[in-house]
Amino acid sequence: MSFGEVERMFALAARLLPAGGIFCLYGPFKVGGEFTSSSNARFDASLKAQDPAMGIRDIESLDSTGDGLGLVRRAMRPMPANNFIATWLRR
Repeated sequence: MSFGEVERMFALAARLLPAGGIFCLYGPFKVGGEFTSSSNARFDASLKAQDPAMGIRDIESLDSTGDGLGLVRRAMRPMPANNFIATWLRR
């Protein structure tokens, strides 16, 4: 999905969640602008080959998007296959 679609997803979650509600997002993320594995870098390249608007997102960009909507990240846990589950809390 494009980053505009990511922003709309966050806006929808923020609108629908009550205070204290949790939004969870599973997948690969970049941290500090860096891929967490070479396989994620290859996956990002394959996504962008399909559509230049797609790609693996920086967790910091997601945090910034969420913060502007009242969502603050509470956790980011490693998962299998170089993925993570990130959770944001609705203030």
